[in-house]
Amino acid sequence: MHCQKSFTQSKGLVIHIRSHTGEKPYFCVHCPKSFSCAKSLQEHTRIHTGEKNSRCSQCPKSFTTSKQLRVHMRIHTGEKNYSCPHCPKSFNHSTTLVRHLRVHTGEKPFLCDQCEKSFALPGHLKKHLRIHSGEKPYSCSLCESSFSRSDYLKQHLRVHTGEKPFPCDQCEKSFALRSDLKRHLRVHSGEKPYSCSLCVSSFSGSSSLKKHLRIHTGDKPG
Repeated sequence: MHCQKSFTQSKGLVIHIRSHTGEKPYFCVHCPKSFSCAKSLQEHTRIHTGEKNSRCSQCPKSFTTSKQLRVHMRIHTGEKNYSCPHCPKSFNHSTTLVRHLRVHTGEKPFLCDQCEKSFALPGHLKKHLRIHSGEKPYSCSLCESSFSRSDYLKQHLRVHTGEKPFPCDQCEKSFALRSDLKRHLRVHSGEKPYSCSLCVSSFSGSSSLKKHLRIHTGDKPG
């Protein structure tokens, strides 16, 4: 006897026994995978055929398997059963929790094969690899510029639109980039985090420090 579960029909017992024996008599004709019951094979086959019979009742999305639909429904119900043991955050999917835990553990399992950098998420590695390949798949529709990341394109578009979504709370100025606002706020705070290693001078921006260093090195702007 493997466990204490019981079933109303012998068919259910037969299928359940396979979870203990590992038997998977239903084989996919499209790939090497096999399954313990016909229903699982049927749902898997839809991955190959593109058929999506599991439809969401709350939005237009549809899915190849009922499991995918159940996971998706948590977006609508707000159900978050996967809680982080290190902070108050919770998630609607176990894989999302696994990714989040790397924030606490510092784990970076996705290694770049071109340099020594590593990343917590495969998407971050993919973006990084474009630095090495020079790939820039995100093109501006208003000029000939292209970018390696979608957020870089979004920032660039503000050059054309004039959008400045980052306002200063100390004055009336606003900025296209968050980093520009951060630099500007030092005007109000007096913060000068960039210190010269050759004298006592310090500066609010890295570009100002770079210009200052030419006094010591004698370099002329290119």
